[in-house]
Amino acid sequence: MGRTVALLNQKGGVGKTTVTLGLASAASQAGHRVLVVDLDPQASATWVLGIDPDEADLSSADVLHRTSVSEAIVASTWSELVDLVPGSGRLQADEHGTPQRLRNALAEVADGYDAILLDCPPSLGNLTTSGLTAAHHAVVVVEPSALGLRGIGGVADVIDDVWDTHNGDLELSGVIVNKVPAVSSEADRRYDELTRIVGKKAVWQPVIPQRVIFNQAIAERRPIHSYGSRSAEVSAVFDALWAKLRRTIRPR
Repeated sequence: MGRTVALLNQKGGVGKTTVTLGLASAASQAGHRVLVVDLDPQASATWVLGIDPDEADLSSADVLHRTSVSEAIVASTWSELVDLVPGSGRLQADEHGTPQRLRNALAEVADGYDAILLDCPPSLGNLTTSGLTAAHHAVVVVEPSALGLRGIGGVADVIDDVWDTHNGDLELSGVIVNKVPAVSSEADRRYDELTRIVGKKAVWQPVIPQRVIFNQAIAERRPIHSYGSRSAEVSAVFDALWAKLRRTIRPR
């Protein structure tokens, strides 16, 4: 079963990159090796993983053309178990391209990782299509708000379209709910709305709580697990979500 997972949503601000990085942190903590591929022109995941996007020799933009992915992979500053294909502002010029290119490139290195996590941009253009074409599993990241749920049908439509035209192996494997406040009747209503849209079984548990420690980890470019007892609650959430992802990509 394939190990490549695209994390996506067409809406920005739902914490898609934070979720990608939280899963990478949990993987490293569990002793598993992961490759993060940053497909977002903002390159936020690249920066948090310790690499200045402007100083990277090669990026995912190069891989989408002719560069071998093995040449573009760099070690993150987090752990020897977390590698990265950096993002770049040059990705903005890649909204036209061959969707199969990334899939073929990642096939060269897939056996060296327990999972490949594709951090897709907040859009449904060619970069996201390339990510979905390369992936075996699509995981949608949402937040329980009115704006956070807008467009989720469009995301599902794009996944179906990629399945039809480029990648018959692609599965919509689940939805991760991020930024859940401790107490909010509005969030509760939106969560119920989400389960009506996608089905209760599609929503992965546990949900990710809204906590200030995430902002600190991003600002300090550190894995969430590095904060010990201060991040114990959210670290445990990501440990459970990583375990769920592992079961998804490696079913018994």
